[in-house]
Amino acid sequence: MVIAQIVTDVSPPPEETLSVFQLALEGGFMMIPILICSLISIYIFFERFFTINKASMNPDSFVSKIKEMVLEGDIDGAKMLCGQFDNPISRMIEKGISRIGSPLKNIEASIENIAKIELFNLEKNLSVLATVSGVAPMMGFLGTVIGMVEAFIAIANQEGTVSPALLSSGIYTAMITTIAGLIVGILSFLAYNFLVTRVSKIVHKMEYSAIEFIDLLQEQR
Repeated sequence: MVIAQIVTDVSPPPEETLSVFQLALEGGFMMIPILICSLISIYIFFERFFTINKASMNPDSFVSKIKEMVLEGDIDGAKMLCGQFDNPISRMIEKGISRIGSPLKNIEASIENIAKIELFNLEKNLSVLATVSGVAPMMGFLGTVIGMVEAFIAIANQEGTVSPALLSSGIYTAMITTIAGLIVGILSFLAYNFLVTRVSKIVHKMEYSAIEFIDLLQEQR
């Protein structure tokens, strides 16, 4: 019983674990701009995702139906069909249909102008997402440098032997901002590339649809 009591007395105390929220608080004031960057990144990703997803919804038979209507001379019906879809391809084709009767170069220019506007709308705020992916890690490194300076100042002001606990706590507090910044930066970078790939697919569909429509007009002349 005495041995058991001694073992119990000398057993190490249970390790304290910190939650994610507590770790974030330990990171200092530089965690605030990193948190803001993460919120901006999340908002832009989901806003762009739903916008791009909506823009990609276009039936495969859309262009073929437009071709049939134009060949039959049903221009008004073709315009009405374009109006049923709210996406870049339908708006681009609708603009071309409205210019039927004009010189072919004017029709191509009109379609190209609409395509540029649609591309600008699709890529809206993607540059901000790319900026966040680069700025967030830099903010994390800056927070680490500031934390290390504060830790060394505390060590310099410490009288006598420097406590290992003081040194280690200062270092891990400084490293938290680097971890947070890298996480936000990596996720933002992946989100940016994912959205850019989706936009590229839509642009290829727009180009293919525009070429088919121009070829149709050339065949009629």
